[in-house]
Amino acid sequence: MNFLPLLIWADGIAFLVYGCLCLFSPSMLSDFHRFGLERLRVLTGVLELLGGSGLLVGWKWPPALTLSSAGLALLMLIAFGVRLKMHDSVALSLPSLTLMLANAYILVKSVKR
Repeated sequence: MNFLPLLIWADGIAFLVYGCLCLFSPSMLSDFHRFGLERLRVLTGVLELLGGSGLLVGWKWPPALTLSSAGLALLMLIAFGVRLKMHDSVALSLPSLTLMLANAYILVKSVKR
């Protein structure tokens, strides 16, 4: 069974949700403040919205899939590093690690197409 299309759609939708939360959620504002990165919150939200949209568009236009998955994998690698630096729990760090690995997988598969 080829689960790549499902992964792409789920990942794209997740980043649209996370992007909106990043821009509008008080708890995300609090997290960015705790990280000392409040000046990057809006940029991060916009990049997540663009990346999520690119994954969904990439279903029909492969260059968008490749670019979006690469960008989101990098963004989540940075997010995971921030979580490690802040000594956050595994439970708090796991989403960024999981999304990084999912986007790295999508990237590899999109390049092989």
